[in-house]
Amino acid sequence: MLLRWPLLVFALCLGAVGSVYGQAPPPGVPGQPPPPPIPTVVATGQATVRLPPDRAYLTLSTETRAAKPAEAQQRNAQAMAAVQQKLEGARLPKESVRTLAYSLDEEYDFIDNRRRSKGFRAVNTIEVRLDDITRVGEILDLAVAAGATSAQNIRFDLKERQTAERQALRLAVADARARAEAAAAGANATLVAVTRIEEQARDVPVPRPMMATMRGAAADAAVETPVNAGEIEIEATVLLTATIK
Repeated sequence: MLLRWPLLVFALCLGAVGSVYGQAPPPGVPGQPPPPPIPTVVATGQATVRLPPDRAYLTLSTETRAAKPAEAQQRNAQAMAAVQQKLEGARLPKESVRTLAYSLDEEYDFIDNRRRSKGFRAVNTIEVRLDDITRVGEILDLAVAAGATSAQNIRFDLKERQTAERQALRLAVADARARAEAAAAGANATLVAVTRIEEQARDVPVPRPMMATMRGAAADAAVETPVNAGEIEIEATVLLTATIK
């Protein structure tokens, strides 16, 4: 037994030394050179898709005044009911009309530095969605004839806006890749692989409004209100990063 102890200790020592010297040094050890940087190119791509709109939104209001709040409210209810009845008679689905705002306020005059009531004003504002933009002028005239006192604006949009946005995005990526290839070629290099694509933050364009204030328009106008829809522009911008060799 006394002769085996030194051999056992010697064997353990050899095992410990072997385990230390047999391992590869961990990465990032001081004195070890860093890996060479991977050459890359960064390019920006842009694209714009222009399409004729196929949807419109009208904002219509009825405004009434009276000496008492209940009277102003009742008059406005009657006026808006007449407008909505006309819209329903024009074969517009109920879900295409929604209330945007309603207000009932007291109005004042200041005489000799004293506030005096002028009565009460009620305003009911609705939004009408039209999936047939050729009817915009017709519906405007119909609403005013029924009692609408103002049409603040007309907004044009696309039913398939997301499809147009994706198309613009694909075109923007193609533009960025072409620019990256051109930049690499200018440096006598070629594109290897795209490693990153970032869609740049952008202001989402509000559907184009067209002012169409119609206070006091004649109810029996012989000429339909002209409306020109124009085009909708969908823009996209991306930042593309690719390796080169």
